[in-house]
Amino acid sequence: MTTSTGPMRRMARVTSPVRRSTLAEDFALVVEATSPALQLPSWIADNHAAIRADLHRFGAVLFRGFAVDGPAGFGSSARAVSPVLLDYVERAAPRQEVAPGVFTSTEMAADQWIPLHHEMSYAHNWPTLLYFYCDVAATRLGATPLASERTVLPLIPAEARERFVRHGVRYVRNYSPELDLPWQQVFQTTDRAEVEAYCRESRTEFAWIGRDGLRTTAVRQATAVHPETGETVWFNHSHLFHLTNLPSDVAAALVGEYGLAGVPRNAYYGDGAVIEDEVVRMIGDLYRDHSVRFDWQASDVLIVDNFLATHGREPFEGDRRVLVAMSDLYVNSGFSR
Repeated sequence: MTTSTGPMRRMARVTSPVRRSTLAEDFALVVEATSPALQLPSWIADNHAAIRADLHRFGAVLFRGFAVDGPAGFGSSARAVSPVLLDYVERAAPRQEVAPGVFTSTEMAADQWIPLHHEMSYAHNWPTLLYFYCDVAATRLGATPLASERTVLPLIPAEARERFVRHGVRYVRNYSPELDLPWQQVFQTTDRAEVEAYCRESRTEFAWIGRDGLRTTAVRQATAVHPETGETVWFNHSHLFHLTNLPSDVAAALVGEYGLAGVPRNAYYGDGAVIEDEVVRMIGDLYRDHSVRFDWQASDVLIVDNFLATHGREPFEGDRRVLVAMSDLYVNSGFSR
């Protein structure tokens, strides 16, 4: 036992303004404010470099208990990470812009799952960072589950992985006022010449169908390399756009009405061969089986590295309003076989 013979020195106790934990081991960091007065935009601005490093390490960061101040404050929080927020072009789902650069999340029926996926991995370019804001929490379920690519990619069998990497993924989409989304909404223009220019620039084949329909065909990558960490990740929409993602009766009705080439969206191997049903189901199951979830609380803000993590949506009950923003456009150099 040691006895002090001099005057006691009182040590100043420093209280951290946040608590840190994770949803899973080394994945999905949770940063919780110890005071509800702590403003998220200013906290992010003061800790910008550390947050970027946390995203590279954990794949996603959930901010909880901060003062956010609604959709505009959410937009300010996102701009504190990256000053320029992206528009949402080449859309796969209807959304509404509620503040500059801030959109509603996918407007799909509350009883349906949205499988885990990388945002816009079917497109020529895509966002590196995604932002989610819980404006209104569901009364039950409604989580945004997350899965780590560092966990999932090694579990995809080598034979399936190599075939995708060799050929890429071919996406065929049909747009019309009666079927899925009209092209005017997808491309955010009513000018056909603008659509054609976008398709040519993005190496997308296109054909106008009938009076106001459009079909596009594009071969994209199956994997991508993270621009900062250098990691290779599984990065495509094959399991989400594949016809088996629809209920079997709906898929059968669409094929019966429009033919296989005319369904709203479908995915093939890049050489045009049919992707086996069991392969895309296996990929979707891997993401779901290895996902983590949390229940949204009002004013939660989630930042996701779109390369390192996938996200989805549970069915839910009650009102639910989750807003999204995107930043750090990744310009794809193109897929070549």
